[in-house]
Amino acid sequence: MAFTRPEPLLQFLGLDPALASEQAARAFRQRVPRGFAALMERGNPNDPLLRQVLPSISEAEDVPGFSVDPVGDAAARSAPGLLQKYQGRALLVTTGACAVHCRYCFRRHFPYAQDSAMPDRARSALATIAAAPDISEVILSGGDPLMLDDDFLCTLVRDIARIPHVKRIRLHTRLPVVLPARVTPALCQLLADTRLQTLVVIHANHARELGLAAAEALARLRAVQVPLLNQAVLLRGINDDVEELTALSERLFELGVISYYLHQLDRVAGAAHFEVDARRASALMAGLRARVAGYLVPRLVREVARATSKIPLA
Repeated sequence: MAFTRPEPLLQFLGLDPALASEQAARAFRQRVPRGFAALMERGNPNDPLLRQVLPSISEAEDVPGFSVDPVGDAAARSAPGLLQKYQGRALLVTTGACAVHCRYCFRRHFPYAQDSAMPDRARSALATIAAAPDISEVILSGGDPLMLDDDFLCTLVRDIARIPHVKRIRLHTRLPVVLPARVTPALCQLLADTRLQTLVVIHANHARELGLAAAEALARLRAVQVPLLNQAVLLRGINDDVEELTALSERLFELGVISYYLHQLDRVAGAAHFEVDARRASALMAGLRARVAGYLVPRLVREVARATSKIPLA
């Protein structure tokens, strides 16, 4: 169950429905799992979890430098649903479905209907990977790959494992955080029963996202020896604070998750109000390094279209 319109979500939280923009919700549909909404603070319009998912009138602003394809996905397409940006890796856009619609999503304008490796199109993408012996890692992304059912996910992992030069499979998913029940024992066994080294990269931006249910889901993945990493996005008014970044890194480590990347906002149209400028981002990282051990500090990076890697920021 999910909140798919702003008014019921705001009523659930005891907030004024006028806080949200129905226009923004029509342009980019709202979706918020009820379990995730339950982690929000009632009566607080500035709750950091709520601000990530609540449609805002600011999304309609036309801001120079913000575009529908900020990271160059279209230019990186080598087959339907297959993106090749970096040496040795290929990314499968497995589905357009997500359990939560984050308002800063860099793929909020992505043409999923025409360009994803859904079941009827996966064969072409896999053939392209098989013909490229330099590809040692396949990344399953989306949307969210854990929105696929176990049968198709199992078939996809099995087919990738048949490609001799592929060594690793990496899943980028928000579901262990926003819909922890999806991480079932059957799913964990599916990820364990492959010759491929399997990694799961979760996406949490704030320590309060990682409640008891998320902790249990991550423990199930750890129990089958799946390495866990986290990618966060630096977001104005949500986690652009040394205390919040410290709490996030500490909580992740408690749960067996390594802080991997902290992304500067991808400059997607509709998300300019979330941007933190580079100077403040660098100052925040300096503050974080002064507070925690080095292994708790994520790498601050920006993704740039046509670059050969993520760009580290000082």
